[in-house]
Amino acid sequence: MVREDPARDGREVAPVPSGVRGARVVALVEGVSDQVAVERLAVRRGRDLPGEGVLVLPMGGATNVGRHLRALGHLGVPASGLLDIGEERFVRRGLVSAGARGPVTGSDLRHAGFFFCIADLEDELTRGLGVSATEDVLAANGDLELFRRFQRQPAQRVRPVAHQLHRFLGTTAGRKALPGCSSSTSTWTVCPSRSTPCSGT
Repeated sequence: MVREDPARDGREVAPVPSGVRGARVVALVEGVSDQVAVERLAVRRGRDLPGEGVLVLPMGGATNVGRHLRALGHLGVPASGLLDIGEERFVRRGLVSAGARGPVTGSDLRHAGFFFCIADLEDELTRGLGVSATEDVLAANGDLELFRRFQRQPAQRVRPVAHQLHRFLGTTAGRKALPGCSSSTSTWTVCPSRSTPCSGT
């Protein structure tokens, strides 16, 4: 990645945590729930990300990737990323805005350390656990009745339960259960037992 001073051309850069300066590499993800899933999976696989100098940084959405790449480039900190496949276009644009010479190809994305999940986190959770176990998790978090009300919405009634769960977990109300992945006592600790299916594009 080109290390430039983004302040010189007036382009917006993202604020970054103080811990970024000491990182060997920063792994960019879309949101906090993605950060939790990646960090929890690393623990389950015996990896010590902080000890390895890896910081998982949520961006607050894929549209912010350019701002984060420019900020990290300014600090001289290498970046990689794990995002949903539907957000690939934002990464391409972000790399160009951070100094890469376009057009950015799929091979360029892989070489830059960016990989894309075939499905999103919510789909991974529901497929990994199954419908019944996912509902058990919602019940344990006090969210099952909220999900039942969600199921009664006209747009949801004709959908399979697995699709309803996927949609519910993607809502603001549903996502409040996801940060429990970071708790060693939470039922969600079983959710990252499978690796997220990812591939270079």
